[in-house]
Formats: sequence, structure tokens, C-alpha cells
Amino acid sequence: MSTGGDGAAGAAEDEQLSLLRAVVRGRRPAPAEGAAEVDPVAGVVLDVPLPHLDRVLDYTVPASMAATAVPGVRVRARLAGAEVEGFVVDRRPSSDHEGRLQPLRKVVSPEPVLDPAVLALARAVARRWAGTTADVLRLAVPPRRAAVEVEERPGPPAGPVAAPAPGPWAQYAGGSALVARLLAGGSPRAVWTALPGAPPDDWAGALAVLAAATLAGGRGALLVVPDRRDVARVDAALTALLGAGRHVRLSADDGPTPRYRAYTALRRGRVRVVVGTRAAALAPVADLGLVVCWDDGDDSHVEPRAPYPHARDVLVERADLVGAAAVVGSPARTAAAQQLVATGWARPVVAAREVVRARAPRTAVAEDDGRDPAGPGARLPASALRLVRESLLAGPVLVQVPRAGYLPATACQRCRHPARCPRCSGPLALPAAGGADVAAAPVCRWCATTAPAWACRHCGGRALRALVVGSGRTAEELGRALPGTTVRRSGGADAVIDDVPAAPALVVATPGAEPVAAGGYAAALLLDTWALLTRADLRSAEEALRRWLSAASLVRPAGEGGRVLAVGEAGLAPLQALVRWDPAGHAERELVERVELGLPPAVTAVRVAGPAAGVRALLEAARLPPSTGVLGPVPAQGRRWATGGPVALRTDGSAPADDAPGAQQVLLRVPSADARALADALRAARAVTSARKEPAVRVQVDPLDPLEGW
Repeated sequence: MSTGGDGAAGAAEDEQLSLLRAVVRGRRPAPAEGAAEVDPVAGVVLDVPLPHLDRVLDYTVPASMAATAVPGVRVRARLAGAEVEGFVVDRRPSSDHEGRLQPLRKVVSPEPVLDPAVLALARAVARRWAGTTADVLRLAVPPRRAAVEVEERPGPPAGPVAAPAPGPWAQYAGGSALVARLLAGGSPRAVWTALPGAPPDDWAGALAVLAAATLAGGRGALLVVPDRRDVARVDAALTALLGAGRHVRLSADDGPTPRYRAYTALRRGRVRVVVGTRAAALAPVADLGLVVCWDDGDDSHVEPRAPYPHARDVLVERADLVGAAAVVGSPARTAAAQQLVATGWARPVVAAREVVRARAPRTAVAEDDGRDPAGPGARLPASALRLVRESLLAGPVLVQVPRAGYLPATACQRCRHPARCPRCSGPLALPAAGGADVAAAPVCRWCATTAPAWACRHCGGRALRALVVGSGRTAEELGRALPGTTVRRSGGADAVIDDVPAAPALVVATPGAEPVAAGGYAAALLLDTWALLTRADLRSAEEALRRWLSAASLVRPAGEGGRVLAVGEAGLAPLQALVRWDPAGHAERELVERVELGLPPAVTAVRVAGPAAGVRALLEAARLPPSTGVLGPVPAQGRRWATGGPVALRTDGSAPADDAPGAQQVLLRVPSADARALADALRAARAVTSARKEPAVRVQVDPLDPLEGW
């Protein structure tokens, strides 16, 4: 173990400061308190993000804290002249440090909030993503709420949980067997392709059955979903199946006090089932028997703070660590999920083709005629308008538009060059009605500057045309084309609608903000498919298909008249997969292509970005595996500052390491078998460069888009 704080020198300095303060205040210094008689040494993990301090530090336990400074509690301890909060991880009779240890300063709370299993997981996650244990614990343990710790909370209802029927799982090959194995205490691993069609919350009920089967088998269950709407759906399904009081929800959207209350209920073992967003992947579930990640392709599963883990991969790591069952489910299938199947780690759980055909809406592709979208009435092909008119007679119609806003991207009407802000060169948008009329002042999407006197820097033209049409303009055009029709908007600057009634109406939504319609939508129209497919992103094809399938899954089955029409180029592979409703086949082809190209998830990629001196120092200090391929360094062109846009600042007002002008980035790639070796090498190098006070850099293992900026 390592010495606590500054060691003997620090302890002596502490005593001198105490004496000095006592003299200044005219008081006698309090005598030094003796150490605890039993296990007087505490190992502490401090909340310090510095990589070279990512270790357990030893402190003396004062006698007054002997009963409260137990493993798992929050404490304060001295480090480099300041008091820092941390967690006690063990108590021991002695330390291997030669010298005098500093005493703990304070037990913040006698509530043990850090579970040993969570600590082990935090260390595994820190190693897997080349981060620090303190960073992971900051994600895992919510801030303290003292009032919650003294609340009297009732336990779960008495009596065992009844074994659930397979329910929706009977529709899938291997579904009933999955439920049976969970009931028997087994640990199956599955990649589940959920069926489309009404009822739209069928997936939430299916997850509730898995949780109930695990709980009936005597173990706990952990369900991770992308956002608050999904949490609410699974929460309702769990309550309906298990009854009130047998589970908790763990989401930042609920607020700090409810979140801490749910966390303490789990830590105390009062409940053993939890549904939540990405941070719930680290929740302290007792006797964990099942982990579930729903819709793993959703960007919300990626933690934006260091060490940037993906909830799916954290759950995979956790399942391996404790021997739990694991299910990765979605209407679509990502290449990463397909990798789990291809390596044999998981088995696919899918429905037979005849069942898929019975549940899916009738899907077709309408070729876009390429007319100017700024022209009046030219937004939709005739077949799309005909579908909308016919389907409105049977119920609500969903219209998915890739972009929010009115006209989020514009160009010069005369020369077609993109319109740029005269102040920061950001893209100009028209935020409200006015169309291409120059009287409608464009606004910069980066600096929010209004440019009423805009003129094209290339030809001097002043008229604008649309490059991209947003959900606001789409709703306006559809309202004009279908007078008297109710038009609702969801997503973007508008409030996200959770559900809509079965009455006829047009619902214009951005991807991910589609409301659930009572009884399912009569039809869905997927506009501007090119906008999703042409994104500069490694995952553009799989992400486009995921968003289309998620929207189409809300439509009634074909037998009930449900129809889906995508406007785009019919020959493209993602659109063909949509028409055939074959996400598994598309994922297989994606994975094969990535294996051939040496791209994730076939390999492990790490992006190192920051000041050029910091990147160079880290690479020089790292003992990279021989199989490592190094691309770069190149300028960090994926950041907004490189194109004249604003820089997102830290809370202290300084620029992030990889957003400062002159920043560079390097991409490291290794075969999956050497992923651990690469992460270990980078962790060790970060500790060295941190101790040397080299410029800090950002290290991201398996980022969503490893080729960003290339």
C-alpha cells in the first residue's frame, strides 16, 4: 500500500500548523488522538483524478473513528495540504509503509455506500478504458443526501415472487428457454432482436418478465435503458408484474434525492431489481444474476465524462466479473452486438420470419425526385402525400425528419455556396417562417448572431435557399398541404411528447423523439434518408437503420393496415434491410466489412487527443504492444475550433485539452486480443506523464466514431 497524503513529513507539517493556529488563537493545542486498537490502518481511495495517484493510500484510524470508519464509508483525509473526500476500502492491522501515517480527518457519513463488488467493477472499468478508479467511482456513487440516510423506508412486500410465464418471449426461438434458465439460476447470454408492431411497449413487458424470472430464481436484476421515457415504460411494466416496492428506478432525471434514495435501497439490499440510465450499470445490486442493455446503439449509453465507457460494454464486463446472465436487446442490431454473437459470447434470440412478417408493417421505398425542397409544395413525392392522406383516415401518422428546426442549413440562392456567419464562419439557419425571403434574418447556429444584412462572400448574393429542411418547416408544409389536419411536433427545441391519442393527426418528430401512439400509428413516413446515411460517421449506416426501425416499430402490423414509406434511394443496403426487416443480416455484413478494413469492433481503437506536447509525451512514455498500429498525429479537425466555431469551456473557464488551438490526435489500433495490454500501457504512461506534470490529454478507448477528424 502507499502512504497517505505526504507521509511523515506531511504529518510533521500538520502538527506544526496546528501549533501555529493554536498560538494565534490563544488556545492550547488538543493532544494528538491515539489510533484505533483494532485494525488501526485504513486503505482509502481518494476522489483525485490524477493518474499517478490512482492507488490505495494508507491512513491511521483515530480511536474516535474506530467504529465508523468501516469499508465503504465516505471520509475526508489530508493530501498535499488539502482535505480530500474518498472512500475507505479496507481496514488492516498494519501498513507496509515505512514511516508515520497521517490520520483520517473525518468520517463524512457512517453509511457504507461503496459496495465491494462495485469497487471491483470500478477497477475493471478503469483498466478497460485506461482511466482512473476515482473517475469511475464518481459515476457510480451519487452525491450524498444526509436526510435520506435517516429515513425509515419499508422493505419489499413479504413473500416470494411468483415464477412468470414466458409471455412475449414465447414468440422467439429460444425465448422460453431463456426465461426458464433465469428461473433456474443460470447465466445465459443473448442478443435479442425485438419484434416490431403493436403493442409498442411490448419490449418493456418482455424486460419485466426477465427481471421477474431472475428475482424468482433468487437473484437481482439490472436493466439499463437510454433515457427517461424508456425508464418510465420499464418502471410501469415492472410495477405491473412485480407489484409496488420490489424495484427502484435510478436516473439523474429524477433528481438527486430520489436517485440517492434508490441507490441506498439497493446498497442496503432492500430491493434487488433496478431500471435506470447509463450510470445504473454500476449500481450495487445484491446477488446480481442478470444485466440488460436495451437499444445499445443509442448514443445516450456513452458516458460523456472520463473514462467515457459505454453502458453495454460495462454490463458485458460486469457479467463476466460476477458470472451473471446478460441480454443486449433492440429492434435493430449493432455491429458491436453482432460481434458478441460472432465470438460465441452470446446467442441470438430472434423470431421466425413468418412471425416477423405478421408483426411488421408493410414497408416500401419511394425514390426522391430531387426537386428543390425550398419550392412550395415540392417537399414530398406524390406517393408520400397519398400515403399520408389515406392513412389519416385510420389514425395518427408519424413523420420522421432527421433535423430539428426550420431551415437548419442554408446556401446562397445564386451560387449555391453554404451560407456562413460573418462573425465566426458558422452555418447560418433560418429559425422561423419566412422561407428564402431575405427579410427573414438568418441566425448563426454556433454563436447565435443574427445576420440581417448577410451577403454571400463569393458572389454577393443576398437570397437564401434551403440545404436541409428541419422538422418545423416540414410541419408547416404538411399543414398547408393537408388543411384542417392536426399537426404535432416532438423533438428539437419543442418539448418531446411521450404519447399521442389514437385520433387522426400528423406527428412530426426527430429521431429518438417519436411519441408512442395508442394502438400504434396507421403509417410512418421517413423523410430525407440521405441525411442520416451521409453523416461523416463510421456508424452512419447502422445508426440510420436503427433510427428507421425504431420509428417503424411504432406502426401497426401490415395485417391491421400499417404502412411505412421511406423516401430515398431504394438500392441502398440499409433501406433494403429496412424493407426486408432484416437488422441481423445488415449487422453481419457491417461486421464483415469492418473486419476487412480493420475497424471497430473487429479491432480495439483508442483516440489520444490534446496538446501536441502532451500527446507526444504520452506516446513516448507508453510501452505499446508490438501489434499496435499508429495513425497520426493529425490536427484535431473534428473539433469546432478548427472550423471557426466556439469552444466548450470547462467549469473553470479553461479550454478542454483536445479543444485548444494546435491540438493533435492519434489513433491507436490493436487486435482485440491485445486490447488489455494497450489499455494497461496507456494507464501506466498516463501515470508517468501526470507525475511529470506534462500537458493533460484525453484518452478514449473504443469511441463511437474513432475516425472523427480524419
